[in-house]
Amino acid sequence: MSIHGGDVYRNHVDIDFSINVNPLGTPQCVKEALHRAVEMCGKYPDMEAERLGKAVSTFLGVPKEYLLFGNGASELFMAIVRGLNPKKVVIPVPSFYGYEYAAKSVDSEIIYYETTQENNFCVKEDMNRILTEDVDILFLANPGNPIGNLLDIEMMKKLLLHCRDKGIYVVVDECFIEFCGNQFSLLSEFRKYEHLIIVRTFTKIFTIPGVRIGYLVCKNKMVQTKIARQLPEWNLSCFAQEAGCICAKQAEFILKTKNFIEKERQYMEKGLMQIGLRTFPSVSNFITLYSDKPLYEKLLKRGILIRDCSNFRGLEKGFYRIAVKNRNENKMLLMTIESL
Repeated sequence: MSIHGGDVYRNHVDIDFSINVNPLGTPQCVKEALHRAVEMCGKYPDMEAERLGKAVSTFLGVPKEYLLFGNGASELFMAIVRGLNPKKVVIPVPSFYGYEYAAKSVDSEIIYYETTQENNFCVKEDMNRILTEDVDILFLANPGNPIGNLLDIEMMKKLLLHCRDKGIYVVVDECFIEFCGNQFSLLSEFRKYEHLIIVRTFTKIFTIPGVRIGYLVCKNKMVQTKIARQLPEWNLSCFAQEAGCICAKQAEFILKTKNFIEKERQYMEKGLMQIGLRTFPSVSNFITLYSDKPLYEKLLKRGILIRDCSNFRGLEKGFYRIAVKNRNENKMLLMTIESL
């Protein structure tokens, strides 16, 4: 079984519900930017990513000097742990495997904070009991993956103060934040905390996983420098930089996507519950559900790929994640599940 979704290379797949990208697809203007970048292939990309830095700075309302770019969020997670070299890391589970993968690359001891079904897998204040002085990094996701739930902002403010007092860096993965709205982001708080690192990407919202472009926001220049030293030269291709400059100007497309996802997610949740499946509250472009039936195998025989979540630490057999897609595809999935 794959650690991630999207294994269309070893399966016959007509509709892929296993990866969480925007069902509206890649904006035409971003595709055009990628085509323009072909003409730049004869020279090295800008090592400083100057144009991209200015564009994203304007997009976020964040000074350029607080930004650092990577070949996707995954490269940044790896650079963070290699730069900070943590001896002990705390990761809530279930969550994205990339944090664990990065921590293991530097032989960190990993402490898992287990969330519960009863609390819809939400992080609670009792996490403080394992956030002791010997912990170096706490990884969090907002919204989470695979559940799609948000961190409580007021709880997070208290948690950030606790971690500051204990000398713990807090890495917050906001790779899906555009699907639910920036008002839920911790970006408004980053200037207050030297130990806060926010990681984002253009991959999901603009459907460009093959382009690889992510960025982090951090006020602490010493920390930024340590992370930057772990990144290779020219880690951002001309394609990534050209596409990123255009992505950073697509506020209208992001709002359109947010409204579309909210409507389709509610449609899917209602349909799944009518079938008799248990779903968990999500604000993102995917839904996690539980079924006694072997949905992954049965759906794959029908050419539909979903994400089997049984290899997520903290979950078990019977948990599945499905992406929210367009109405026709969502309807087809519901009808197929009902027919199984």
